Amino acid sequence: MTEQATESVETPLHLQGRDAVIAAAAPEDWREGAPDYHLSKEVIPVERTTQHAPDSLEHIVEELVKVFEMEVSHKKDPAKWVSLVAEHYRGRVNGGQWQDAEEFARIGSYNILIGENPFYDVEGENFESSHKIFHTAFPGGFFWEVLEVLAGPPTVTFKWRHWGRYEGEYKGHQPTGELIEMTGITIAKVSEDLRILELEHFYDNNKLLGPLAHGCPVQHSAN
Repeated sequence: MTEQATESVETPLHLQGRDAVIAAAAPEDWREGAPDYHLSKEVIPVERTTQHAPDSLEHIVEELVKVFEMEVSHKKDPAKWVSLVAEHYRGRVNGGQWQDAEEFARIGSYNILIGENPFYDVEGENFESSHKIFHTAFPGGFFWEVLEVLAGPPTVTFKWRHWGRYEGEYKGHQPTGELIEMTGITIAKVSEDLRILELEHFYDNNKLLGPLAHGCPVQHSAN
């Protein structure tokens, strides 16, 4: 009897989801230990507005971006980020200045992705303080989903939604408990193995910061 060999193609780590990437990381890779996404696992299935088949492009894009966001927020060295090609990566928001992976790691995704806004002093916040501000404002989590993929690789264009409940203080402004939502479009250039090379985000950051500040710009006194 002739035995035929079957070749199995293993899914790359960066497309296996956050749990797999967390499990594969070394303890020293993390800024402050491995992250815990139990809130996402509880809330997203209930509150998301879309459902995607596991083999759909929407699902693949959503999982890849979640891994990217996790690595930017929790892994200190871009060389250890499996979701992108670190030496080629660049990103920007609303046609602003391009930032490379080192800059993302240095000042943090909140500062880069929010950018300039009268309700937020981007120049006055660093990586740690920016994360504290938004984790305080959204103690129950600030979640994300892909709504629709408009174009496939190598240039992936997709619509997305962010949401969370304003249940904690934001820079002296008291919480209202309201659901804050914002939507946007991202254009992502990816490599042949679907690692991220470039991200351009387009959205109105007032949809997030306006409600948090109750429509009143935060005043900063000169020292």
